[in-house]
Amino acid sequence: MTTAPPAEQAAPPRTTATLFTPSPTSSPRPTAPPLSPVRRTPLVVAGLLSVALTAYVWATHGAKPGVLLLLGIGLGVALFHSRFGFTSAWRQLVAVGNGVGLRAHALLLGTTATLFALIIGTETGLFGSQPAPSGGSIGVGLIVGSVLFAIGMQLGGACASGTLYVVGSGQTSVLLTLGGFILGATLAAWRFDLWKDLPAWEPVVMSDHIGWFGSWVVTVAALLLVVLVSRRVQARRNPPPLGPVPSARGAALRALRGSWPLAAGALALAVLGAGVLLVSGGAWGVTSAFSLWGSELVRALGGHPETWSFWQQPGNAKMLAGPVLADKNSLTDIGIMLGAAVAASLAGTWALHRGIPWRTALASVLGGVLMGIGARLAGGCNIGAYLAGIASGSLSGWLWGAFALAGTWVGLKLRPLFGLGNPKPGDGVC
Repeated sequence: MTTAPPAEQAAPPRTTATLFTPSPTSSPRPTAPPLSPVRRTPLVVAGLLSVALTAYVWATHGAKPGVLLLLGIGLGVALFHSRFGFTSAWRQLVAVGNGVGLRAHALLLGTTATLFALIIGTETGLFGSQPAPSGGSIGVGLIVGSVLFAIGMQLGGACASGTLYVVGSGQTSVLLTLGGFILGATLAAWRFDLWKDLPAWEPVVMSDHIGWFGSWVVTVAALLLVVLVSRRVQARRNPPPLGPVPSARGAALRALRGSWPLAAGALALAVLGAGVLLVSGGAWGVTSAFSLWGSELVRALGGHPETWSFWQQPGNAKMLAGPVLADKNSLTDIGIMLGAAVAASLAGTWALHRGIPWRTALASVLGGVLMGIGARLAGGCNIGAYLAGIASGSLSGWLWGAFALAGTWVGLKLRPLFGLGNPKPGDGVC
């Protein structure tokens, strides 16, 4: 008796990877734990401070500074709820090849570039402002400063915007990073004459050569290439997934208490950052305020920062002569800390951390100092130089990002000296 050959099993359908297909990881991302109860006392304090300061700024300095403070509060809420980071994203990419964070950067950059092209290209501004692109000079200061900044990020545990929102959420160790950041930015302003004449070329802004539409097309195309390359790298290295953060259940509650998807955070930050440009005429920035705060402290202690050549530059002199609560970057920086405090309290995670190991504390201060100096040398940080630069179609923004990636690699090599760990391929999460 003969038997029929077994029927061949149909091969499983092949799925075609698209731009939006999730990139592979070595294991599924764990389920996010539930949120803790709302921290009522920090929420009331942060909420009252936000309302009182906004009312004071609005009454004393006018609607424009008041709106900038509100935009900063919104930035703080978005940064915390999405845990949108630059430091962790570059660490995960360089250490294990997980490019999820970098692709979120690309979405933020592309959306911001679109909004910038619309605002600046049509010369649309509020409160009489004239929107202008952020084009940084290209030279030794940009290269050295971006590398130093990236090393500082990995040692200090946060970038410029990350330092502010993490401080707002009660993370004591990053308060040390903020102190070092202000110290480094002030030192760089004090010793301005040592680095002001470093070799540099004039800014290269694409809109000056191919118009705003052409600049936007080139920027978006380059960002799509970054996304595709990062996906290829992740597919080859098969890294651990990102670690989950506590999350609310249900879309409405999640919008209020977190956590937001990185994509939602990127879109919110792009809209709020464009709002800063629309209101003030300048892109969202962070670190110039740290030089101002430190210099004001020097003046309060009897020093004379107005004699420093840094503060005798035309734009800087006006900043030092005016009130801190009328300074654009100071307002958004303070707003970020307040907004993050409100968001962290709603999420139930606001807490003051104690018992910081001495090596971690040392790394935090050292990392902050390096970021402060690096930001001044490079003409900005991950926000003012990288985000605003690329969104403005400036070559300096792309170069800042490239050299910051190199600095990230150096920073990862230094982290173990301070007892700080790096993601590894065999970890459950990165």
